[in-house]
Amino acid sequence: MSEFIERPRTACALAGALTVIGNLPDVIPIIHTSLGCGGNLANSVAFGSGYLGSGYCNGSAAPSTGVTETEIVFGGTDRLAEQIKNTLELIDGKLYIVATGCMTEMIGDDTAGAVSEFRAEGQPVLAVSTPSFKGDSYHGYDIVLDGIFNSYLPKSVEKNPKLVNIFGLVPGYDPFFRGDLEEIKRLLTALGLEVNTFFTPGQTFENLASAPSASLNIVFSRVWGGELAEKFAERHGTPYWIADLPIGPAATDAFLAEAATRFNLDAEAVIEKENNEFYGYFERTADAFCDQDLKFYAVTVTNSTYAIPVSRFITQELGWVLCDSFVTDNLTDAQKSALQSETPLQFVTGVQEIARAIKQNHPQNRGQRYFDDITPLYIIGSTLEKRTAAARGAKHLP
Repeated sequence: MSEFIERPRTACALAGALTVIGNLPDVIPIIHTSLGCGGNLANSVAFGSGYLGSGYCNGSAAPSTGVTETEIVFGGTDRLAEQIKNTLELIDGKLYIVATGCMTEMIGDDTAGAVSEFRAEGQPVLAVSTPSFKGDSYHGYDIVLDGIFNSYLPKSVEKNPKLVNIFGLVPGYDPFFRGDLEEIKRLLTALGLEVNTFFTPGQTFENLASAPSASLNIVFSRVWGGELAEKFAERHGTPYWIADLPIGPAATDAFLAEAATRFNLDAEAVIEKENNEFYGYFERTADAFCDQDLKFYAVTVTNSTYAIPVSRFITQELGWVLCDSFVTDNLTDAQKSALQSETPLQFVTGVQEIARAIKQNHPQNRGQRYFDDITPLYIIGSTLEKRTAAARGAKHLP
């Protein structure tokens, strides 16, 4: 019997592609797939990640071919050409990306051929192949950015010695992706660098266009964005650095020091300033933290990007006891191997499967006089872990 994913935490590759496109400035999606796919995916994505919502000409307003039985039988390339033409006429944008779904891929529509005719006329149109059988939303992130940076944008000629591109933080699949990107930009800017985050307020299409001239790509994931960065290096000659997300002051100090080394800069003053500010706030909680014994056993349920950084922070800086660390991404064996660290990870996706694993790993007290219980417990996960935390009497950070 094949496995199923209970309450999946991501959607298909097309959903990931549309989330990426919809969060890029002046980039317009054109959905080429069955009628209803765009609306269903817009609703499923918009209400995730602390309500991601939608923006200019994406979400439920995204242009779509909406193919039906006629196109499925006779082919949908004519319908696609019509939709591209109408979109170019009606919607202002600087890049239009045609993202395909399952049905148009299965019937073999020549999407790239249809797009190439518009490209030959000088129109800024790109096609990406994003059916669900290519992978989940994380794969959609890689596919779209690979298309933009490694197929559409011209090769870089000159490099900006202070420019950095940030990759690996996938839009829409944790509530903090914009905040993380903004803080990373703030820190690197304090070192004297220029930073392309692509997905934060204030970024423009010029940030996308300038990306090939960057001197370094930083990929904040051991799993997502690495292959993209490898192809980027081959095409544009930009080296890349795979780094863990710097959560907490110690990790941030190490990140700033390494970034400064790579650009031959001095990070000492920036690190001192940041530590003074952080610990200035933290010391005000010291009495409560120590006297009230705010120490916990912890279980983390996160995606692959957060698993190791969060576990390090709660153990090495908060002094909590980590009991279990679950990674919910659907990963290959090679991707799982890339996540090996001092933190033992368990690769589990289903909500009830995770709850059963916690129960099996840490049985609850059955009235014994003496019992080694993991109490008080803190579960750091998503809103899907709320019921699991309640059943254990645990505190919960979604």
